[in-house]
Amino acid sequence: MANTSQRPLSKLEALILGVIGLAGFLGIWLAASMSGYVPRQFLPTPFEVLARATYLLTAPFAGATLPMHLARSLERYAYGVALAASIGVPLGLAMGLYRWLDDIVTPVFDGLRFIAPIAWVPFAALWFGTGIGGPIMIIFSGAFPPCLINAYRGARFVDQRYIEAAQMLGTNSLRTITEVLLPASLPSIIAGLRVGAGLGWQSLVGAELIVASAGVGYMIVQGQSNISTPTVMAGMLAIGLVGLLIDVALRQMEVLVRRARGLA
Repeated sequence: MANTSQRPLSKLEALILGVIGLAGFLGIWLAASMSGYVPRQFLPTPFEVLARATYLLTAPFAGATLPMHLARSLERYAYGVALAASIGVPLGLAMGLYRWLDDIVTPVFDGLRFIAPIAWVPFAALWFGTGIGGPIMIIFSGAFPPCLINAYRGARFVDQRYIEAAQMLGTNSLRTITEVLLPASLPSIIAGLRVGAGLGWQSLVGAELIVASAGVGYMIVQGQSNISTPTVMAGMLAIGLVGLLIDVALRQMEVLVRRARGLA
């Protein structure tokens, strides 16, 4: 009898299993909330959270509606991730091309990249207060390492013959990076951007819990201060959904790039 356990799942089967998992999670949550073992004030039902999220779409809380808080969060997020990518990707490609630059940057980078982004919060608060600079700094610290590492790895795996051929033809360093290393490393770079984007989104929320006066993280803090658990969980729901959408978009971009290069 053939072993079907290793058969790849179809999209429909994967969707059905995903729905079953989600339904199971919601069922456990509902049962725990309705059981009475945990006060409803601290564990509202999924329906109460959904109703609160719907209400917050149009009703202000902590100075803004939920979409307005998300807009502020996404603004900071876009700046932080764009900064991380604009510095990390070129630097990673250059490190892959120049051994001397790799030797200069790597010791500093290896010493800093293991510091959790949330550990920079005190400095962000001291340097930028509750302005936009603090969250951007923390998002950058979360998104930068994967951008640099994947660009570097992509550049290191480029066939050396292509680089040597470009140099023999008199191609300068900038054109070698943009016309040889960048196209060849694109799948690895996209993968790094996907990881960096996820870490940046998580870092943003942590930053907004402390060094922001608006945003979905700030809304959660205010909900906790007002003992409004449905508001806190509505904010968490929004964070999860937006993070999922960002990951899906970047995952699709990664698939398209791999298909275009014949890697998938």
